[in-house]
Parts: sequence; C-alpha cells; structure tokens
Amino acid sequence: MSPKDQLIIYNTLSRDKEPFVPIDPAHVRMYVCGPTVYDYVHIGNARPVVAFDVLYRLLKRRYPRVTYVRNITDIDDRIITRSADNKETIESLTARTGSAYQSDMKRLGALSPDHEPRATEYVGQMIAMIGRLIERGHAYAAQGHVLFSVPSMPDYGRLSRRSRDELVAGARVEVAPYKKDPADFVLWKPSTPEQPGWESPWGRGRPGWHIECSAMSGSLLGETFDIHAGGLDLIFPHHENEIAQSRSAFGHAIMATYWMHNGFLNISGEKMSKSLGNFFTVHELLDQYPGEVIRLLLLSAHYRQPLDFTHEGLQQAKATLDRWYGHLRGRQVTAATAVPQSVEDALSDDLNTPLAISAIHQLDDPAALLAGAQALGLLQQDAEGWFRWTPTGTGGPSEAEIEAAIAARQAARKAKDFKEADRLRDDLKAKGVILEDGPKGTTWKRG
Repeated sequence: MSPKDQLIIYNTLSRDKEPFVPIDPAHVRMYVCGPTVYDYVHIGNARPVVAFDVLYRLLKRRYPRVTYVRNITDIDDRIITRSADNKETIESLTARTGSAYQSDMKRLGALSPDHEPRATEYVGQMIAMIGRLIERGHAYAAQGHVLFSVPSMPDYGRLSRRSRDELVAGARVEVAPYKKDPADFVLWKPSTPEQPGWESPWGRGRPGWHIECSAMSGSLLGETFDIHAGGLDLIFPHHENEIAQSRSAFGHAIMATYWMHNGFLNISGEKMSKSLGNFFTVHELLDQYPGEVIRLLLLSAHYRQPLDFTHEGLQQAKATLDRWYGHLRGRQVTAATAVPQSVEDALSDDLNTPLAISAIHQLDDPAALLAGAQALGLLQQDAEGWFRWTPTGTGGPSEAEIEAAIAARQAARKAKDFKEADRLRDDLKAKGVILEDGPKGTTWKRG
C-alpha cells in the first residue's frame, strides 16, 4: 500500500491523526456501540451507524477479513421502566424495538455487522469478567453490589483527559456508603423480585451498563482489537470505564488501538429534545424520505464535526440523489471495478465524506459515479425505483394509473390534441408526478 493510499484515522486516545496499522493485517476487528432498545431509535443514534458503516466498507476493500461487531443493549433501567409503562414484557419490548432498529438501519443502507450481540446473551461472560476483576484486585463486592475500584488503575481517565475532580463530578455516580471511593462505578447491582435478574456469586442481580460492552467485545473480538467507535457522548463515562474493565481484567496496556467518536447532531440549530418538539425517530423519518436521502445528509458533514439536521438539508440531499440517479436512468450501468481514486483518497483521510461527495459530483462517467457513490453506501437501488418512491400516507396515483395517463397522453399527442396532452401532464403534476420527455420516450418521477 502506497503512502497515498494509507488510511489515516483520528484517534481520540492520542487526540491526533494516525496511520491505521492493524494488529493483524489478515484480520481487522472493529466494535461500535449500538443503542439501548426501549423505543424506536432517534436520528442521532443513526449517525454512528452510517459513519462507521462507511469505514466498514472501506476496510473490507483494503483487508482480506474484517469482523465488525455492533451490540444491542437489551437490559437497562430505561427498558425496565418502559416495559412497566407499556404493560409489556421486557422480552416482547426489546424483541419488537430491536427488530425495528435493525430494519431501520437496513433501510438507511447500512450493512449488517458480522455480529450483533444482545447484552442478555452474554451475562455469563459478564459474571466471569467481574469475578476476574475481583481476583485481580480491581473490584470488590459490597451489599449485593460489585464495584470497580478506580484507584486500582493509575492511568484511569486517559481517554477523556479529565482530572479526578472532573471524573467524579462528570460521572454523576451514586453516592453510596458501600463505596470505597467516590469515583468507583457499578459492575453488578441487585435486582428486586419484580426486576429481571440472574444468579451470581454476589446474589441475584443484573450487570451495569459498562461491563456489557467489555464482555461482548472481549468474547467476539479478543482481549485487544483494532477500532472501538461510538458517539462523542460515550467517551466518558462509558468508554473510559470499558477501558478500565478490559485492561484490568486482561492485563493489557490497551483495549483497542484506535478510538473513534462521531460528533453531536442538532435539529435546525438546537439540541434534539422532546420538550422542544424537535425529536425525530428514524422510523418516522423513513415514512417521509427515502433512506438514502437521510444517509446522504448524515454524511454531508465530517463525522467528527457537529451536524445540523434540517428538512431543508433533506430536500437538498434528495435533489443531489435525483441528479445522480438521473445520470444512471435508462442505462445499463455496472459499477467500475475500483472506487475512483479521488473518492478513495478523501475517505482515506479520516473518512472525509464531504470531500468524497464533492469528488463524486465531478465524476462524468456513469460507472465511476456509481462506484464512487456506492463506496458511501449510496445509489444502491434501481433508478426507476428511486424516482417512483412516494412518502407513506400521501396517497397519489398508483403506478398503473400513471402509466395509463402517460399512454392516454401519448395517444392525444399522436392525434395532435395537444390541449388534452397538456391537461393530462398538468393533472399528474398536480398529483406530485413529473413527466420527462426524452429521445427514448416519456419517463416519470414523483416530485
């Protein structure tokens, strides 16, 4: 691989861009933190999925084997509360919302990860890992709880670079008399009879949030692996605590070599909040826009930068995709064997998707355009299908009705009844269907 083709990644651990050098070039391993499935996921949850899906695609082009793990948290106090509110079992709730999440991410064009573990499937491994931390002097049991001893790890806080006072204040940890140190955090907590729980050496209980990802990544990727990614909000305490648990349990200097974090997502310049009325789930947005429109907007800003998510931005993304699909329409186009160098170079520079999109705009050859866009997970469908997509619940004429109107219009034009032909065209336009006349006949799209 030439220096020009070298993948460069911004590593949160070093606060610098670094060349990507895998632990094992024959097998790259990556873990991305997934959602807690107590409801439909919001659009902010989709940003890491889409951003690191582009990375997954890039790695698969570069290396013979890539293992990508993205978890689902299906045991959490929010899940317990929501299941009680819904009068629904936890199993039913998490099965339903977890399935909706997978379906919604697929509609955004995200490839399925190689493993998508659910936390409840790995409680045995969590219990074993907690036991190992106790044996190694990094954790202790107290009143049915097990806590990680933060003072047992001298360089705790290296990822977030917070002072001890900031660590204690920022963790919002529960002040409890059984804690040996205010910064210590929960690995295991007792469950009441009505709460879900598992038998353990410390009594019936359930795991803390942080130990879940340490156990799942360790089980599926090994004691050390290449890339750990997620949202900026996870740096502290979640990722900091994952590092503490995994390094202390396994005795390694690192958990993952590279830590990648995507920036926050705002809605029209404001933080997304139900109280502000600007809280959008991916599920509802997919009723209004094709998944590729949402995906393109999510990739329009560099993954580490804040992203302002607006309906105007969605309209612009749709217009861009209309142009790209328009170049492919009516042609038998197969993607080029290689991603255009301009696109590959942009993505190799810490996933610079805005630069990659700019490079795609410069591509005239349809095969190169298709290959470049597909490197971003775009232009994945048939062009005719793209132009015939319609929002849910908007009604409008069926495809059969549109084709019948086009046939009637063609007959009117043949009979030189141009007034009737114009009426049919304008009637379709009023119903959101735009006709385009070309050398090969009339095509249509929903506006």
